[in-house]
Amino acid sequence: MSTLLILFVFMNLATLLKTGNCRETRDQILSVTPKTQEQVEVLKNVSSQYETTLWQPASHHFIKEETQVHFFVPANSSEPVKALLQEHGMTHEVLLPNANELIEMQMRNDSTDPRSGMTFYERYHTLEDIYDWINRTSQDNPGKVKVILIGSSYEKRPIYALKLSFNNRLDKKAMWIDCGIHAREWISPAFCLWFVHHSLSFHGQNKHITDILNNMDVYVLPVLNPDGYKYTWTTNRMWRKNRSIRRGSHCFGVDLNRNFDANWCTEGASHDPCTEIYCGAFPESESESKAVADFLRSHKDSVQLYLTIHSYSQMLLFPYSCSLEEADNHSDLLDMAQEAAQNIRRYYRNIYKYGAGAKTIYLAPGGSDDWAYNLGIKYSFTFELQDRGRYGFLLPPSHISGACNEALTAVKTIALKVIEKTQAPRSLADSVGTV
Repeated sequence: MSTLLILFVFMNLATLLKTGNCRETRDQILSVTPKTQEQVEVLKNVSSQYETTLWQPASHHFIKEETQVHFFVPANSSEPVKALLQEHGMTHEVLLPNANELIEMQMRNDSTDPRSGMTFYERYHTLEDIYDWINRTSQDNPGKVKVILIGSSYEKRPIYALKLSFNNRLDKKAMWIDCGIHAREWISPAFCLWFVHHSLSFHGQNKHITDILNNMDVYVLPVLNPDGYKYTWTTNRMWRKNRSIRRGSHCFGVDLNRNFDANWCTEGASHDPCTEIYCGAFPESESESKAVADFLRSHKDSVQLYLTIHSYSQMLLFPYSCSLEEADNHSDLLDMAQEAAQNIRRYYRNIYKYGAGAKTIYLAPGGSDDWAYNLGIKYSFTFELQDRGRYGFLLPPSHISGACNEALTAVKTIALKVIEKTQAPRSLADSVGTV
């Protein structure tokens, strides 16, 4: 009898959940647009009062009137946060009613073998899977792919870059692409894998990638922040920074994109280790940022193009982000970003904003793109991939293909323009294809 009673209770509970008569609160993504300075202050304090994670902008310092704010609200904070918004006259939009389902969907992975076809590249992968992919890719392409250990993370995980090289010209220039500097931006490492796969698959078939690879070596760093990326898979999907520990602080992590020596820790960064934009103890205090900086310093004579891949907001940005000053070659950078955005719109009907970082979004000192530019790499860009907030950092696997093809179009457009401006391209006469 007791068994039947328990079964009856569970059956009715399932019915209640399905019909909505019993409301279950889930983790959600909310969007709010403050209209007054008072509402701005309320939103700035939400994360300190409740267990929420700000998505957009990157820090509460950048919240301002008439600008959308996106934040992750766990189920246990949902009702009090919504009540607070209502109390202060703020309406909200639920961008994602059930973030948990999307997270579970992202973590599903039925294919760990890159040789199983394109489906491998249309899924997100754990750090261990990416390390395995790096080894397999180099083993399968011994004459074209070389693995370079450029350093290790705070927790002593290796930081690997792949060098793609399709000929042995002594004077050959290079392009650098890094992904995954911010741990929660999973579409970023996915793009690095996509780019390598596309390069190896279509060299000699697609004219544009062939021209690029015949004229440039490409260094690709799939996961710049391995500790943070690992942590997003095991503990906190919303984690942004690395996982270093500061003596005297209970907070973890440094924003690696505030840790480079480009107007370090001025307006737009923070000395507070508990913020999302903590700049670290000093420039290149973090082993991850120092590894990248050391490598680029040792290759600054050959690297002509620097690209760093982020999400989300669909933007093509260039220096400066650390200052409102214009870069010396601002016009060239603007023309390249504009053409890339136009090509994305032409081929994929999607809109990307473009411009100098500080003037397009906000001041962000200590960024890798500004640092690379000041090093002498005069073509330096930050790509913010899909989307504009519908899914944000939880972009579904079904969107990987579209996001990566858009970014690939921008990479090809800009790389070809850099080659055109800096060297005489050696083209394959029999290459065919489109961007």
